[in-house]
Amino acid sequence: MNKVHSVQTTFNLSFTDEQYQHAKAYVEDMKRHPKRVFWQGKIDKSDEELILSQIAHRILSGFYNNYDPSFARTQIKKMEVGTL
Repeated sequence: MNKVHSVQTTFNLSFTDEQYQHAKAYVEDMKRHPKRVFWQGKIDKSDEELILSQIAHRILSGFYNNYDPSFARTQIKKMEVGTL
């Protein structure tokens, strides 16, 4: 059986006003669907926390960088890695 490893990371990300507005619209849409998986573990979060976590999720999962590493470098400003 393969051993599963974990790493704790901290990122400093930059984002545009357009990305912020897109994430804000996404969160507003999710408010109309309270039974979606989106809400698991997010019930007590503020709108701002939800918006910023959506931006981070999209940047880190490649949705905003168009799979172009040079563009990703402009958004991922810093990454610190530690151990759990």
